[in-house]
Amino acid sequence: MSPLKVAILGLGTVGTGVARILLEHPDRISRRAGRPVQLVAAVVRNLEQPRDITLPTGTLTDDPDQAFADDVDVIIQLIGGINPALNLMQRAITSGKDVVTANKALLCEHGGDLFQLARKHGRCISFEAAVAGGVPIVAGIGQALSANQLSSIEAILNGTSNFILSEMLADRKSYRQVLKLSQDLGYAEVDPTLDVDGTDAAQKLVILTQLAFGTRVTLDDFARQGIDMLDLADLLYAHELGYRVKLLAVAKRVDDHLEMHVQPTLVRADRPLARTSGPRNTIALQGDAVGKLWFSGPGAGQMPTASAVVADLIDVATGRAAATFQQLDLWHDQQPIPVLPAEEIKHRYYLRFNVVDRPHVFADIAAILGRHDISLASIIQHEAPETFPEGHDEVVSVVVMTHRTSAGQLRAADRELDQLTSVVPPRIRMPVSN
Repeated sequence: MSPLKVAILGLGTVGTGVARILLEHPDRISRRAGRPVQLVAAVVRNLEQPRDITLPTGTLTDDPDQAFADDVDVIIQLIGGINPALNLMQRAITSGKDVVTANKALLCEHGGDLFQLARKHGRCISFEAAVAGGVPIVAGIGQALSANQLSSIEAILNGTSNFILSEMLADRKSYRQVLKLSQDLGYAEVDPTLDVDGTDAAQKLVILTQLAFGTRVTLDDFARQGIDMLDLADLLYAHELGYRVKLLAVAKRVDDHLEMHVQPTLVRADRPLARTSGPRNTIALQGDAVGKLWFSGPGAGQMPTASAVVADLIDVATGRAAATFQQLDLWHDQQPIPVLPAEEIKHRYYLRFNVVDRPHVFADIAAILGRHDISLASIIQHEAPETFPEGHDEVVSVVVMTHRTSAGQLRAADRELDQLTSVVPPRIRMPVSN
């Protein structure tokens, strides 16, 4: 059979991994694809940049037009962000190419338009690598679980944040110390904002929600909070209470609404999600036929993500991708499921107050919480030192675990708590996974 000709846009970490698999294992890939797979172009911005791979002569180029040549069958789009990735994706589709991509931000923001464009031109978009790296969650939901109606997703979708939280607790180190370590090890970018503020996990949750529930949501539709406000003390208090703190992404059906949020959450220590350590991802799904399932593995990294990209490429070669793409209940116009307003979502909560150590302070806090029908389940206040450094307020931490209450009730209580001169910022609030 004639070879499947492939072009890669972007030869960074993942692109290099993809090229390595294609060049080092051609027999394996060709056998599984049912035809030879030939890398004909790798488009980069800087030809002079050193690369840890040797490509066939004439493959490396800084001219994008080579990727859109008539004989190219598939474009692997591995340029991050929105621009110029959006224009390149549109050009690939209108040029008659199938596309494999790992760009979660692009699919989160423009997935609807891109999928509609691909269907119009009889092309397919494959995106396993956009969510959870080497964990086959897109195929899991879109294909293997297609007999089910999913009712919930609970997931650790950002390996960088999970590594930071795991190392903080294991080594009793501060957030800043472990963030630096994660950057040194290559888990976190020089600018780690999208990882630690919850945006990366939220983008992936949008994609999984579309797959699982067939409804469009945007990042503005649900609450998002990162780990950059946490202190080691919060992880230690959670540990004392029998929990682990995880950046948890949640989407689940509650009656006729979707409850969605991404935020640091206390998870029971014996649950698989709580036991996920280091830069790994774990996704827990609930299906009406299959019950509870867990998917877990490396959520990022060169070769795990490249593995997902090449698997998509093989599916394109065999025709599975085209068949699945047309059948997926994905970004079609349909009756949306409204997202439950954040104020109405109910959880048990972990609350930490930094308070001046003097009489009646906790009574004031408890009175405010009580006025807003927030019931207290437990309280922790460790013994304060006998003396504090001269010139410093005697500030201690008080930790409260509440019964189920709404975010709206807590927010209303915040307005009164803000008036207490005995409560010192910051106040920490995290939901407890049910």
